[in-house]
Amino acid sequence: MSLPRTVAAHVALVASIGLSGLAHADSTVHVYAAASLTDAMNDLVETYEAAHPSVDIVPVYASSSTVARQIANGAPADIYFSANEQWMDWLGKQGVTLTERRDLLKNHLVVIAQKGSQIQSFTPDKDHRLDNYLGRNERVAVGDPDHVPAGIYAKQSLTSLDQWQALEPRLARASDVRAAMALVERGEAPLGIVYATDAKASDRVKTLGTFPDGSHPPITYPIAEIGSPDSTTEAFYQWLQGQDAAQVFADYGFGPAKLKP
Repeated sequence: MSLPRTVAAHVALVASIGLSGLAHADSTVHVYAAASLTDAMNDLVETYEAAHPSVDIVPVYASSSTVARQIANGAPADIYFSANEQWMDWLGKQGVTLTERRDLLKNHLVVIAQKGSQIQSFTPDKDHRLDNYLGRNERVAVGDPDHVPAGIYAKQSLTSLDQWQALEPRLARASDVRAAMALVERGEAPLGIVYATDAKASDRVKTLGTFPDGSHPPITYPIAEIGSPDSTTEAFYQWLQGQDAAQVFADYGFGPAKLKP
């Protein structure tokens, strides 16, 4: 028995809406990325979506540790973009499949002050101790060294420079590197330790000096697809490794990671 014309039209409309929703879902890519990548990735997402109107890139930013834990707990990530190797390794050990993992970017660690600070530039080393630039009750803003990559690198560098013991009780620990920078921007901490790219992104702080590269392991950003990627995810993932994306990353201060032998 055939359906009345109005009923048949309604069924066709519902089916069409359902198929349209499925098509849209297939064109969504969820990227879980380190907070320090926020500005560069937002720029890249806007560029990619403009060239691919049917694709919706959904970025989630937080400390690499936070987004790694979210993915391990079942968050719908298609791509994980970490600010260090440790949390990418950890995620793999949780049984999460990391597809086509590779190192993509590098960064540097710097000490910053608020834009109007009277503190003059210096190289943080054994002859220039950060505690010498602090008042009695002042602290250094930093991503929590217990889990935030920027804080982990800071601890490694300060330990290498024989400054960790003196500074550990004087840290203002933040949930991620951007939160640490915000403390300096607001004048709540006279000094902060962040990535060079974070300092470059803010017009409210100035870079006082760069930590010696040899005082900490290389700051490398690995990236990987999660599970079995679909063609939309694979296309965006490959685009992030191309020349157009590389230029945007460079504009924000990131360098290309050195290939491992």
